[in-house]
Amino acid sequence: MSPPWTPDRFEELFRSSAPVVRRYLRRHVEPDAVDDVLAETFALAWRRLDRVPEAPLPWLLVVARNMTHRYRRSRRRAEALWFEAVRTDWHRPQASPEDGVLRRDDALVAFEQCSDLEREALLLIAWDGLSHTDAARVAGCSTRAFTVRLSRARARFDRALAAEEAADDRSATARLLALLEQP
Repeated sequence: MSPPWTPDRFEELFRSSAPVVRRYLRRHVEPDAVDDVLAETFALAWRRLDRVPEAPLPWLLVVARNMTHRYRRSRRRAEALWFEAVRTDWHRPQASPEDGVLRRDDALVAFEQCSDLEREALLLIAWDGLSHTDAARVAGCSTRAFTVRLSRARARFDRALAAEEAADDRSATARLLALLEQP
């Protein structure tokens, strides 16, 4: 039976085994990650002192190998997230504050083209977050009638918004052509 692990014995374990584990890690991870993976390896050894065998080096190398795999998985996930963010944002033009104001104005104009009942239906769902059943109860009609009303409201709103955006595109093109024609 091996003697119980104490902080002094753990320090001795670290001093005797860390150089070998560090050499192992240098072969398996990037130089800037060696110390981090080494620290994780010995942190696990500290937490599981009761499982460290009397000849600890093979056990520590297995832990280091597992920590290396964990490090690589984590690194791959982080890189995948980074590349996805770059890929997504790379193709998306950055909207200016003006664009947000113009889109809001277009939405308000489109919203004004809906009837009072259609505006109420849109607001109950989009603004108040009600379900169709609850919104129908508030609107004083059946769920089926409310669903039809909401469908018509969305269609009218979408048509009006598309018309506003097309008008904005035409006016922007006209402004650009006017600027190009100036001497």
